[in-house]
Amino acid sequence: QVQLVESGGGLVQPGGSLRLSCAASINRFSVYRMGWYRQAPGKQRELVAVISRDGTTNYADSVKGRFTISRDNAANTVYLQMNSLKPEDTAVYFCNAFLVLGPIDYWGQGTQVTVSS
Repeated sequence: QVQLVESGGGLVQPGGSLRLSCAASINRFSVYRMGWYRQAPGKQRELVAVISRDGTTNYADSVKGRFTISRDNAANTVYLQMNSLKPEDTAVYFCNAFLVLGPIDYWGQGTQVTVSS
């Protein structure tokens, strides 16, 4: 059974940093496009960052220059390094694994990130 397990969320002050991790129990992890999405209260889920199988990355404009997505295919893990955090980054962050052939779309349970003083 496929599982995506996020960790690393928490409470941080504005300007602080957090590193999210997503451990995936998934066959052929390296072929999946991996991504991070977030959903704030009362808002729709939105894309934060994605990383393709070849390492190509894309970011939401709101996080460019502050967040970095990376993957370790040997460890079946994707990361999101978040720096210079702002209160508007507060949300539940979800890990996603997507494969266009199918399509196949898996989601984690989410991890809460709260940016507040």
